[in-house]
Amino acid sequence: MKSRPFTASAAFFCVLSFLSAAEPGMVFIPGGEFQRGRSHALPDDDLKWYPILMKDDRPVRTIHVDPFYLDEHEVTNEQYAVFVKATRHRPPYNWPNGEIPKGMEKFPVADISWDDAAAYARWAGKRLPTEAEWERACRGLDVGKEYPWGDRNPNNKDARFNTFEGPVEVCKFKPNYFGLYDMAGNVWEWCADWYDKDYYQRAAEKNPHGPESGMYRVLRGGSWADVTKYLTCAYRSWARPAERSPNIGFRCAKSFATEAQRTQRKPK
Repeated sequence: MKSRPFTASAAFFCVLSFLSAAEPGMVFIPGGEFQRGRSHALPDDDLKWYPILMKDDRPVRTIHVDPFYLDEHEVTNEQYAVFVKATRHRPPYNWPNGEIPKGMEKFPVADISWDDAAAYARWAGKRLPTEAEWERACRGLDVGKEYPWGDRNPNNKDARFNTFEGPVEVCKFKPNYFGLYDMAGNVWEWCADWYDKDYYQRAAEKNPHGPESGMYRVLRGGSWADVTKYLTCAYRSWARPAERSPNIGFRCAKSFATEAQRTQRKPK
């Protein structure tokens, strides 16, 4: 396997990571421009009857996101349990008697709604990532690649997918370029945005936050139950905010504040 060239952008990222250490368990994602959307072709792209809904990851556009932090892995059952105990929030319905199934403490929490995920994020002093932030983090610094690791189709050493046996513990597979685990597979991840199939055509070029309203919330990353095509960096899925499914979980984000901004926020 060839080593990755140490480019100027990689050096810049390393310096920023050193200077911008996040709280434990979070990874610094540098801001900047990237090409969002699906650049690879699908066999049916040119067929007139091919549903426009399946082209919702087009057009490819260059957008900018500000720097932010993202959880290095999906929120686990044991992390969520602390929140449930502290707030008396409802537990996932797959926890018997409201308790984590034995041996699944480090598995990603699932069977939670978008509102459950957003409530946890607020309690933790974080938020859900925007769809644009999520894709930036998933892609790393590679341009136009299909998966977090490049264009090679995944195998069972890359991600948890295409199985009936459920998820696995977080961090079992290699991290991506930014040091994030399970950006493909394991569980789908809720994003902050409402879903709109045509949103990419009119989205803001800087820090797009999705439509103002909608019926569905965005899901990204694919899951243990999904086949290869759902694991790409660009694939967009959606679900009703109230949906609770054994293959849907989440991870949290946090906005980056410069030292000047942090100083301004301190009480005088």
